[in-house]
Amino acid sequence: MTCHACRIEAVKAGKGRNQVQRYKCQQCGKRFIEPQPKPFGADVRLPRETVIRILHCLVEGTSVRATARLCGVEPKTVLTILTLAGESCERIMGRNVHNVKVADVQADEIWGFVGKKEQHKSPKEAHDNSIGDAYTFVAIERDSKLVLNFALGRRDKATTNAFIEGLRDAVAPGTFQISTDGFQPYINSIDDTFGERVDYAQIIKQYGNNDVEGQRRYSPPEVVDIIRKVIIGNPDQEKICTSHVERSNLTMRMHMRRLTRLTNAFSKKWENLWYALCLYFTWYNFIRIHQTLRITPAMAAGITERVWAIGDLLA
Repeated sequence: MTCHACRIEAVKAGKGRNQVQRYKCQQCGKRFIEPQPKPFGADVRLPRETVIRILHCLVEGTSVRATARLCGVEPKTVLTILTLAGESCERIMGRNVHNVKVADVQADEIWGFVGKKEQHKSPKEAHDNSIGDAYTFVAIERDSKLVLNFALGRRDKATTNAFIEGLRDAVAPGTFQISTDGFQPYINSIDDTFGERVDYAQIIKQYGNNDVEGQRRYSPPEVVDIIRKVIIGNPDQEKICTSHVERSNLTMRMHMRRLTRLTNAFSKKWENLWYALCLYFTWYNFIRIHQTLRITPAMAAGITERVWAIGDLLA
C-alpha cells in the first residue's frame, strides 16, 4: 500500500474490527485501510458478507425486520439492499432469459396485496391504484421449470397484454403449447401476440362450497369439475394442465414473506414488491436447485452450465 499524501510505501499496522488490514505511513503517521470491493458499487458500504447474508434471508422467507435483526442492520438498509438487488436481478433476467426454446408453457396468476386488501379500501381510496390487490402473472416451462416471464399488476386486460408480450420476447421462434386458467383476457392476448404459433388451451376448474365456517374463509373450495377447452390449434389433451405452475406458486409463497397469508409482512409499496419478485425469480432460476431436476431450472433449459452463487447477483 502507498500513502496517498506522501506517495511512499506504508507498513502494516494491525487489523480492524472487520479483520481488514490496516496500514501506517512512516513519514506522516496517517493510518488507512486498503480499498475493499463494495457490492453494488459505491451505493453500499456494508461488507460483502453482510449483503449476501441479507439476500439469503430475503429469499428464504424472512421478513424485512427479522432480516434486520438477524444481520445487525436497520430495516431501511435491508430495503436498500432489496432495491439494488432487484434492479440487478431485473437486468439479469432480461439479459439471460431470452430466445429460450420451449415445448410446453403454463401460465397462472397468484394473488397478493399492497397496503391493504381491495375489500378494505375506503370510498376515498376506491380509485387509488397504489394500494389494493396485486396479482403476479407467472409463466414457466413445464419440463425445465424455468420461469420465462412474470408481470405485476391488476388482474385485468392491460397486465395480461404486458405479460404475454414479455413472454413472446422470452421464448424462441417456433411452435409450442400453452395452458392457462379460464381468465378471459388470455384468449385475445395470446391470439394477437402468437397467433398460429401456439397450441393454446384453457383448463377451467369449477368449485363447490365449503360448509365449515373456518374452511369457508381460509381454505380453498373443493374442485368438483375440470373442463379442458381448446382455444387455438391442436394441443395435446394430456398436457393441458396448470399443475406445475400452481406448484411453483406454492414455492413462491413459501419463499416470499410478502405473500404469506395472515401476517403483517405484506408489501407497503408496489416498488418493493416488484424488486422482491425480481430477486426471487432470479434466485429460483439460477441458484435454487430444483428437488426433482437435481439442477437449477436455468441449467435444465441450457441457459447456463453451472449453479450460480447468490454473490453473482451483486454485479
